[in-house]
Amino acid sequence: MLGLTRRSKTPNSPRADHRALVRPLSRRQLWLFRFALLLLPLVLLGLVEVSLRVGGYGYNPQFFKRLKIGREEFFVQNEDFSCRFFPREAARHPGPLRFPVHKAPGTFRIFILGESAAMGDPAQSFAPDRYLEMLLREKYPGTKFELVNVAFTAINSHVILPIARECAAQEGDLWIVYMGNNEMVGPYGAATVFGRQAPPLPYVRLVLALQRWRTGQWLRELGDKWAGPGAHATTWGGMEMFLRNQIAPDNPRKEAVYRNFQSNLDDIVQAGIHAGAKVLLNTVAVNLKDCPPFASMSSASLSSADRAQYDQLYANGIEAAGAMDFAKAADLFERAARLDAKPAELQFHWGECLLAQTNVAAAREHFELACDRDALPFRADSRINGVIRAEREKARGGDLMWFDAAAALGAGNGTGLCGQETFAEHVHFDLDGRYRLGQAWAEQVERLFPRNTNAWVSQAVCNRLLGLSAWNRAQVLHFMVEGMQKPPLSSQANNLRRREALEARINRLMSQMNADNVVSTRRTFMRLLEQRPEDYFLHQEFAVFLELVGDLAAAVGEWQNFRDLLPQDFLGYSGAGRLLLAQQRPGEAEAALRMATAIRPGRTDGWIELGDALGLQGKYPEALACYATALKQDPRNLQAQEKRAALQAKRPRPN
Repeated sequence: MLGLTRRSKTPNSPRADHRALVRPLSRRQLWLFRFALLLLPLVLLGLVEVSLRVGGYGYNPQFFKRLKIGREEFFVQNEDFSCRFFPREAARHPGPLRFPVHKAPGTFRIFILGESAAMGDPAQSFAPDRYLEMLLREKYPGTKFELVNVAFTAINSHVILPIARECAAQEGDLWIVYMGNNEMVGPYGAATVFGRQAPPLPYVRLVLALQRWRTGQWLRELGDKWAGPGAHATTWGGMEMFLRNQIAPDNPRKEAVYRNFQSNLDDIVQAGIHAGAKVLLNTVAVNLKDCPPFASMSSASLSSADRAQYDQLYANGIEAAGAMDFAKAADLFERAARLDAKPAELQFHWGECLLAQTNVAAAREHFELACDRDALPFRADSRINGVIRAEREKARGGDLMWFDAAAALGAGNGTGLCGQETFAEHVHFDLDGRYRLGQAWAEQVERLFPRNTNAWVSQAVCNRLLGLSAWNRAQVLHFMVEGMQKPPLSSQANNLRRREALEARINRLMSQMNADNVVSTRRTFMRLLEQRPEDYFLHQEFAVFLELVGDLAAAVGEWQNFRDLLPQDFLGYSGAGRLLLAQQRPGEAEAALRMATAIRPGRTDGWIELGDALGLQGKYPEALACYATALKQDPRNLQAQEKRAALQAKRPRPN
């Protein structure tokens, strides 16, 4: 039997030979290897980024984009910019704008930064900066003024900061900053419906920076899918979207918002100053006197007995105020406040009673408390304005121009409190308020120019220059009434009275809508357009006027003029398509409406109108697909439901 013995490893064995051949890495080689390992993730990310871009995935995150219109290059708004901040289905968009890439000599360029109030919602054609433009043009006829309004609805300082940084590269001479209403409800606010609420600022900056890259956009999309369909707002529903997001006045998330706002405001102001522009920073005016809070919250620690006593005192106070016994009502509200001073509605009605007794100082205190404690915080509160006031102490030199717009607008009504004479509802300006703010801004701009003996033109002259005819004015008031018919505005205690006041103004305007005024107004528009052929807002308002007086063919022509000036904007295509449809020209309407829905696919009404145009041509499957898209965006849209049902009944069926 053969015995097996373990062979010893000798230096001549294959394993030994292999070990002899493998030499340890040098220090330099080791560091190169480590560096390669560190670079590997970056290389992989780079490959993913390139692949996504080549594949056409994602969107352009810039606010401005270049576009050649005619023979000149312009900066125009980018429809996709807001995708970084909103779910695509509920995204808000910048208004129409364009300005030359190359600033002409002798041009004074002004950027308007803010939210819907600065934008001029619901009628940007008559925004405060439009009045400012007319005032400056008439006072300084030798200077060309370019006003670029980069404000839009539902945004806040987190969105405005990246816009400001892009404006810094565009040779602005003056920035007008009017912002603060949406800090709590806009993206990353304490009561937002658009995602995470009041996160730390470094988190916000990191997320927004990542979404400048297609890889970051892809990761966000994956995260949204993982979070599920209920994580974000799926469609835009206006202020009504926020009804379930009420927030207590002492919620700690609000403190995070104030800190974030302060940091963003610092960076916005510094971006303007470092770019060589003057920065006109405004406090934010809100409707304190005539806008009750949208929601109130009571103290959770109140006992049931104290709660019953509070409710009785409050009800008795409301009854006394209704009977015009304001002294008694104020006393009852004061007694109720000893039990629970937290409810915003208590503070507001208490302020009304004090104002009725001409105790303006005390009334202001309670109106401001009502705003500060509003559980649906759609208005800039005293803390927001406090941050704005503190900013002027940080700036050195004369580049920061600070203006107390809230005090200036309140000074003209005898009480110093802004109300219905300035605002249509809570923060959006009435037409008179727009002129007064525009004139106040003009007086601040005047400080930057040599003294001029020309007087400021009147509001009536500005209205004529802007095309604010009786018809156009009535349409703006109609938009305001429509807004007040929806929650939470519709549930305010004085909603009916305020709405009836607006409707009475519309009825008074109707007496001016006669044949003679149609002719004279049309001539006025044509003269203005001869002088300012590139004023696209003027073309828009002329189109509105022509439609309202029944000249649809001419209105289509004006919408097409608007489109030629702003081919990137959906509004010219949408306006022309809608009126072509009304004239039973469905083929032409289809072409225009296809462009409108391609530019802004989130507009439900655009898909309905396109479905109508296709249905009139017998293109039933395509029309039904358009109605289906509309219903996917807004499942409760009765118009889309009815038209889809009617078309399904109408279309021919196979045997």
